[in-house]
Parts: sequence; structure tokens; C-alpha cells
Amino acid sequence: MNNSPTTVPALFRQRVQASPDRVALRFKDYGVWRDVSWEEYYRNARRIALALNDMGLQPGDCVAIIGENMPEWVFADLGIQSAGGVSVGIYTTNAAKQVKYIVNHSEAKFFFVENEEQLDKWLVLRDEMPTIEKVIVWDRTGLRDFTDEQVLDFQDLLDTGAAIEEKNPEKFDQLVDAVKADDLAVLIYTSGTTGPPKGAMLSHENVLWVPQAAAKANPITANESLLSFLPLCHIYERVFGVFAHITFGYTTNFVESLDTISYNMREVSPTIGYAVPRIWEKYHSQIELRMEDATWLKRRLYRWALKAGERYADFQIAHQKTSPLSLAIPNRLADWLIFRKLRDRLGFRRMNYAYTGAAPIAPDVLRFLRSFGLNILEGYGQTETSGISTASTSTSFKLGTVGKPLEGLELKIADDGEILVRSPGVFKGYYKDPDGSAAVLRNGWLHTGDVGEIDDDGFVKIVDRKKDIIITAGGKNIAPQFIENQLKFSPYINDAVVIGDRRKFLSALIVLDEDNVSKYAQDHKIPFATYTELATSPDIIKLIVGVVDATNNKLSRVENVRKFRILPKKLYEEDGDVTPTMKVKRKSLQKTYQDLIESMYQA
Repeated sequence: MNNSPTTVPALFRQRVQASPDRVALRFKDYGVWRDVSWEEYYRNARRIALALNDMGLQPGDCVAIIGENMPEWVFADLGIQSAGGVSVGIYTTNAAKQVKYIVNHSEAKFFFVENEEQLDKWLVLRDEMPTIEKVIVWDRTGLRDFTDEQVLDFQDLLDTGAAIEEKNPEKFDQLVDAVKADDLAVLIYTSGTTGPPKGAMLSHENVLWVPQAAAKANPITANESLLSFLPLCHIYERVFGVFAHITFGYTTNFVESLDTISYNMREVSPTIGYAVPRIWEKYHSQIELRMEDATWLKRRLYRWALKAGERYADFQIAHQKTSPLSLAIPNRLADWLIFRKLRDRLGFRRMNYAYTGAAPIAPDVLRFLRSFGLNILEGYGQTETSGISTASTSTSFKLGTVGKPLEGLELKIADDGEILVRSPGVFKGYYKDPDGSAAVLRNGWLHTGDVGEIDDDGFVKIVDRKKDIIITAGGKNIAPQFIENQLKFSPYINDAVVIGDRRKFLSALIVLDEDNVSKYAQDHKIPFATYTELATSPDIIKLIVGVVDATNNKLSRVENVRKFRILPKKLYEEDGDVTPTMKVKRKSLQKTYQDLIESMYQA
């Protein structure tokens, strides 16, 4: 768009003026998909902005939101920003004390909550959250008879905004015009693998630069359709579900729930996919295990098709040009017989390309997905870079790398191997944390904390987090994430944490994939009743020994995992084991299972 606005609200306004009747959002209501036009989207956000302004919201004030992905979440998000406020998302899985921390740290003035469950998190600690003036609830199920002078119904807020709009039609445009590019748009609280979460300050300029830069790598049009299921308070979902959405005008579809992602994926059949590695790893394991239950003929056909797809994908990866007929014809036949139906069944039929990011992924998983025709591309970014720093493209990719830097972004490697980034997307710093900001922002460069390399062709490879690099007792530097991803390629392993800093050899804590291991146990008549019984079963331990041995055969001797322990329980966010995006909290886990770790190093 020419003369593109420099703030989220102004761009939103321009988008609506350009296509008011196009479908902006879709959600499911009582089993039926409902459409929300850009005009309806805008009207709700406008009324929220006017009502918040009337209630005393000042430019720069923070407003918190907690709820699952749905239209009301983004109505509030855009309404807050249009009024000059700062939108602060909170994970629905956060406990009341975690909610209190973010509300108090951001000094949120108002609080949008989805339902009774989320409202209770404020109610139990309301006296400890003194900055909150009003709480707005958009789903009143179970709250019909509930009254509280601080709690306001979402519809009442909209009605207030409508009344203000009728009296003063110019007010909203005045609010939007007052917002500047350098103003804060959002506070994104990082998951916090160590210590309390930090509030990353992202301006309107920051969050609008990334979609435009990313689209130069992989084109995005108004005809795209996306499925929104990652948490909206995470930068990954916010880029695709909000900022790129209003930049290009495509349709965002909200899942019914996390339990219906697969079903909704088939219904929507999005044109662009994006997910964290855990999701793509799950697709890989489900496909492999489902084929094991197929008939002998189907298994043989699948294995033949997979080999044909792998050969075709390997040639493309290596040469990135049209494959010879000796590879193209078997791949086309494999696609017609097997992969086309498989993509239809998964909801990937219309998917032009898919992104994986937010954490490292095993190259073998990417190779597998590319083999059956999914154009999956790995990217890299952080909250502090507004989401995306590098990206692979359909015509420029290498397995084991995260692509090349976005156009307009500078990336270099420091003397100690740390990745440094400079771009218009780099954040303004951590909220109320000048020391933390100064530690990562130096001379205009963001010190990412990631160790990486740039090859001769300009592709970036992520080695590991700087703080996670293992130095063995023999002085060898080991990147644990690489080994962990190799282990997680097995459908039977959900998580792995490699140990070995200052130790004579590497060991690992392993978490089973309960669904897949349970099926294995049933198929092999191994008795069990609980996850703990699976984890201690000699037959299951033998299964994992085989996985570890196979993994070791692909690694150098110094990288071999000599011993392992299967954890007696799965990892849960509420226990402090993982972040909301399922990243393992390594230090927390090592502390919790210190005795188990030491048992592997006893003589």
C-alpha cells in the first residue's frame, strides 16, 4: 500500500477503508463457522477505544488481556492500541500469582478477561493488584447472577463506546491520529526460562516493520487464510494473527479449542501454516505410527513413496533447481498415490508454505515433512526482534539453517560466537529494567544470547543458547539442543534434556511421548496403568535404549549420551517445568531432578 501508515491503529483504519466487507475473522459458534467483516472488527475495536478513553485511559497506560484466541481478544487488542494504550497479553495457563506479577509490573489500568475461570485469578488476589480500575468480562457463562462494582460486561463497554461515538463522531480519529510510530504498542512478557518474565517493549514501528520485511522473503496476499491457535500473547502468533493480518488483509480463523486443532485444520485448510517445533514433531510421529497400523500393502506403498519423496526433496535442497525426470516422475506418482491424500487428511491441501520457529527443530523432521510435499521453512527470531530475524524461502533454503537475514536487517557474529542483530524491528528495551536493557542493547545492536554461524552462502545456523553450551570435563564444547532434537526425532520421546557441563560424559533426562508409548505398550502387550508405570517398565526402558543407541550412531563419540533416566512424570507448565510455548526450563529441571542426575554419575 502506498503511503503506508506508521502505527497499528492507522494501518487498521486504512485496511478497513480499503475492504470493509471482506471477511477479516472467522470463529466457530455452536458448530458453525461465523464470519466477521473488517467493518465489524473495526466497529468493535473503535467502541472499545472510545469507552476506555472515557473511563480514563491515558496514552501509554497499560491494559491486560487474558483469554483464548477469539474475536474478543483482538477487538480488545486493537481497541487498546487505538486509544493510545499499551496492550499486555497474559497466558491463560498462568496461575493467579503469575497474573498478579504481570498486572502489577505493567501497572495495568484495566483488565479484559475471557470467563469465570480467568476472572477468579483476579478475584482471589484483587487486593494485591491495586492499579486495576475495571475488569471487563466477555463470556458471562456462570456469572449471570454475579455483580461487582469493579467488574463490567463486555457488551456494556461496547454500548458505552457506541453512545460516545454517536455524540462525537470525530473522537476516534482524533485518538488514532495522536498515536505516534515510536509509541509503545505492546508489552510482550517473555516466557521466562530463568527468573520472572521480562516485559519486552515493542513500538508501532517495531511491529509493523516485520510483516513487510517477512513478505519480501515469502510473498503474502489478501487471499491467504490462516489458522490461529498459538497463544496471542506470544509474539509468534501476534505477528501472523494481528500485525501481518492487518498489513495484508487476509482472513484469520480461530480454532475452537486446543483439542480441535487437527479437526479445524482440515476444515479451514489454511494457505499458510505456522507452528512451534512440538506441533511439527507431533505430525511426524503420528504419521509414522499410523502407517505402522496400516495394511501390509499400504505400508509398502508408503515406504516406497517416502523414499521417492526423500530423493526428490534431497535434490531440491542440495541444488534448488528443477529435478531430473528420474526423480520427478516417481515423486509425482508417489504424490498422486499417497501424499496428496495424506495432505488432504491433515488439512495441508492448500498450504503454500509453512513456518517453524520459536525453538530449534531437528533437520530430519523438516526433511520428512518436505518429502511428502509440505513446503516447510525454518525461521529465527525473538520477542526482542519483534518475532522474525531470518527466514528460509521456497527457493533458498538449507537444512540445519534458519535461512538468511530479512531485507533491511543486519546480522553479525561476535568474537565469542553470539548472534548480534540490528534492524527497525529491534525492541526498545525491557519495561522498568534499564540494567537488563543495557545488557542486551549495546551500540544499537541486540545481543541475542544465541550462539550461531553464518556460512559462505549467507545462511544462518543456530548452535544453541549461549548459556546452555556444555563444556565437558575434557574441555569439549557441546551444543545440547542438537543432540536433544536428534533424540526427539523418535516418536517415543517427547522431551530430552542433555546434561554434562564439567562432567566426564553426557547423560540425558528423557520424557516419554505418552500417547505413542502407550500404543506401543498395548501393541506389545506390556501391562501398565499410569505414565509412571510406563516410565519404569523394563520393556519401555529397553525401547528407549534402542532409540538412544540409534541416535548415538549418528553423533560423534564426544556427543554420545552414555546414560539416561526416564522422568517419572510428564512436564507441566504449572509445575515450572516448561514455558507456555513448551520450552523446557533446563535449570529448573536440573534442580528438581538433581539426585536423579547424580545417580548417573556415581561410580
